[in-house]
Amino acid sequence: MKLLVINGPNLNMLGIREPNIYGRETYADLLKYIGDICEQKGIEVEFFQSNHEGSIIDRIQEAYQKSDALLINPGGYTHTSVAIPDAIKAVAIPTVEVHLSDVSQREDFRKISYVSYVAAKTIYGKGFEGYREAIDFLEDLLNK
Repeated sequence: MKLLVINGPNLNMLGIREPNIYGRETYADLLKYIGDICEQKGIEVEFFQSNHEGSIIDRIQEAYQKSDALLINPGGYTHTSVAIPDAIKAVAIPTVEVHLSDVSQREDFRKISYVSYVAAKTIYGKGFEGYREAIDFLEDLLNK
């Protein structure tokens, strides 16, 4: 399986940004965590992070016929972008949406996810473990 992991705005600030919500682990820690899981499972993984909506859309489009699965944490674009889910629909790559925090227990605007309309599954509130759950789900989905 070829997995593309996309992290959106401010994920690069993990460990610094609101540690009471996101914890003290860094973005580098997250990449290592995901990389270790993928290595154990024999999954080829590629990472992409951007604070720019257009760059995220470009990267999703570049994955067309190159990636088997997409794991995305769209960050703040979760609640504002219709272009990101449109890009996911266009490439028709099985996708799981992940959020570190429990967005259902946060501000009202965070309870709206446009990406969830096109994702095969949405996982939130499980910290780094949510990424493992997403990888397991995608692996099972593609092996059916």
